[in-house]
Amino acid sequence: MKYISQILDIALRELDILRKNRIYGFCMLVFPLVLVLFFTTMLDEGLPQDLPIGVVDQDNSSTSRGLVRNLDAMQSSRVMYRFATVTEARNAMQEGKVYAYLYIPDGTAAKLLAGRQPKISYYYTMTCLSAGSMASKDLKTIGTLGSMAVGKATLSAKGATDGQIKAALQPVTIDAHMIANPHGSYNYSLTTVFVPGILMLFMALLSAYSLGMELKFDTGKEWLARANNNIIVAILGKYLVHALVFLFVIFLYQYYIFNELHFPHLGGVWSIVRLTLLQVAASLGFGVFAFGLMPSLRMSMSISSLWFVLGMSMCGSAFPVMGMDPPLQAMSWLFPLRHYWMVYQVTVLNGFPIIDAWFHHVALIAFTLLPWFVLRKVKNAMLNYVYIP
Repeated sequence: MKYISQILDIALRELDILRKNRIYGFCMLVFPLVLVLFFTTMLDEGLPQDLPIGVVDQDNSSTSRGLVRNLDAMQSSRVMYRFATVTEARNAMQEGKVYAYLYIPDGTAAKLLAGRQPKISYYYTMTCLSAGSMASKDLKTIGTLGSMAVGKATLSAKGATDGQIKAALQPVTIDAHMIANPHGSYNYSLTTVFVPGILMLFMALLSAYSLGMELKFDTGKEWLARANNNIIVAILGKYLVHALVFLFVIFLYQYYIFNELHFPHLGGVWSIVRLTLLQVAASLGFGVFAFGLMPSLRMSMSISSLWFVLGMSMCGSAFPVMGMDPPLQAMSWLFPLRHYWMVYQVTVLNGFPIIDAWFHHVALIAFTLLPWFVLRKVKNAMLNYVYIP
């Protein structure tokens, strides 16, 4: 009972600190709300749509106009400009007006009818990776559909049956299934890693910041005195409020994306709750560990920000870890976000049993326990260190 009363007393003290310092309110409540609304509204359509495309149609036949209409009808592309020459189209792409352009040379239709295999060209910019990839996909599809349409007409004129035409034009039928993200939505794959990743960054930053402020204003001795100089009780009381506030915010975020936006989650409620508890505990634990490693407000926050920002690239959501160099693959295990993302994929998104991600659960627990190795150093810093800006 003595320890519980001390923890509650320190928690009330910390709650008063959070109420007086506006930085906590902004980073714990305002910024997460803005963050969630920003990502979910920016990606609400799932994929980029109506990307501006240019066309250089020097053939101007019914066939070429049909290709242009089909390109304009695609979901992610929209024919915004028609150019007279390739030079004009290239200049427009260099100026950022279009992401790609289609070049249909003169005589394309005549060569098609004569069976002489005409060439159409498309050019796209990879300055923006996602836009360039989607534009090239649509342009390649248009070229394929155009050749298949002519091939179908030619075979039909020669008396081939529908079965023979299908076998000639598409000898192999592809039956593709996108598991867990059937719509190919960027919102499902990006929001669920960027938002938790940034929240974990702020949890680590605020945990290091909180200890640094105790050192800066020389209130660490009073903080420890409330726990009878028991650093474990002091840490538990201090971060109890942080954990509860962030749990509240994250559960609201998850209710919004899973119940209102209907993000896929085959794992059920308990897998989400378990992962959220580990997410908050590991983030706060890493922040305390960073401060204990280097008991300085500036340096501990720098370590936390650097580690979690690198985690965005190393977690494997945008670029697969298996495709990285072996040293980077080994380094990826040192980032909490990597383990969060793996547990989310396995247990929440796909609904597989917890045993399939047991190592990543253990890793998150290990990050939670990291402060154990620096508790003495944190206590010593509060009692003896002098704050240096």
